[in-house]
Amino acid sequence: MSFSLAKYETFLINNVSTISSLESSLRSITWFLPGRFKDAELASEARSYYALAISSSSNIMPVTALMNTTSMYHDTVLAKVAENNPKYRPLIPSSLHTRYTKAWIGKNVQYKWAARILEILRFTELVIEMGLRRKVSDKLRGRGIVIIEVIKAALRLLLLKVTRRPLLSPPLPERDFDPTMLPPSSTESSPTLAPSSPATSLPITPDHLKNNYLSLPPHPLLTTPPPPMRSDTAVEDFLLPKALTTSSVKPSLSLLKTLSAPQEWLAEVVHILRPLVYASLLAYDRQNKQPTNRALITALAMEFISRNLRRAPPPSASLERSEYARRDKDMLWYLLRGSIWESYTRPKLESFVTSASRAPLLGLFGLLVKEWIPLIDEYYYYTAP
Repeated sequence: MSFSLAKYETFLINNVSTISSLESSLRSITWFLPGRFKDAELASEARSYYALAISSSSNIMPVTALMNTTSMYHDTVLAKVAENNPKYRPLIPSSLHTRYTKAWIGKNVQYKWAARILEILRFTELVIEMGLRRKVSDKLRGRGIVIIEVIKAALRLLLLKVTRRPLLSPPLPERDFDPTMLPPSSTESSPTLAPSSPATSLPITPDHLKNNYLSLPPHPLLTTPPPPMRSDTAVEDFLLPKALTTSSVKPSLSLLKTLSAPQEWLAEVVHILRPLVYASLLAYDRQNKQPTNRALITALAMEFISRNLRRAPPPSASLERSEYARRDKDMLWYLLRGSIWESYTRPKLESFVTSASRAPLLGLFGLLVKEWIPLIDEYYYYTAP
């Protein structure tokens, strides 16, 4: 087993450019699948797994969640190769998010596995819902969604207990480097290729050409001093982006300050429990066939409570400020939920589709929007918090 795994890792490293191109191409193509044929929305979810399995009768089904785990495994292998290869020199330093999450993965085993399970659930939750919709009743599908949210909330609370800091999304480091820029290692070889020739040194310069060199006078542009600058602002504008900040020299685990006040803990707990409360209330209303706005109003109220209780990070806390900015931007998803979607957003989109159908170029985009509108109506996890 370990021998086969080592061969696969060697194959991945030696063919990383092809695999990265395949991942990018399939993720882009699957955005246009919904509405094209039967069960196409299932196939479109393969962008999380970067692979498709085509069956008979024009039905396309995604490969199992193992493919998504393989994608996460690829990131782990490539990150280890980049760290262990002394020849690799990144053009830009790692992001603060990567530094922080990678430090916790290396320090705490509970954090590592809880974060991995949480990411696997996040990538597969929509496919699970699609399978439940085709196999069980709406009542059982609602219970399945609530169970998924219970597991996710438990994992997030575990991460909060381990780190004692605000949670980042995603909790795993993202691939923030180009894998095609990894230099080849002399100790690694592809199992499918013949070994390279040992004679790889450059040809020796002949003796009659070694002294064939005449020094040339320096160019005038190199000897002429540069003109004096008008002011120091140009120098400051050039040096400030290259200067080190406090986040650049901080230890990775100190990029986020620990939670101290009770209201800070309450803000994080409310933010974690918000998706579970929303899914539970929505499933209860659908089970009793009582279309109300209780779930939407409660979730919005918890959003604002968490936002008002959380601490105001200082300007130097770049990572925490970026996480809170992401949470604020995610509130735009409420335009696609509940009565806001039904009474405001969907009529606007349908009107746009109707008007865009008359334009040559906007018609293609309008057709894509038209095919995604029924999926937002039918599935919870397309717009879930």
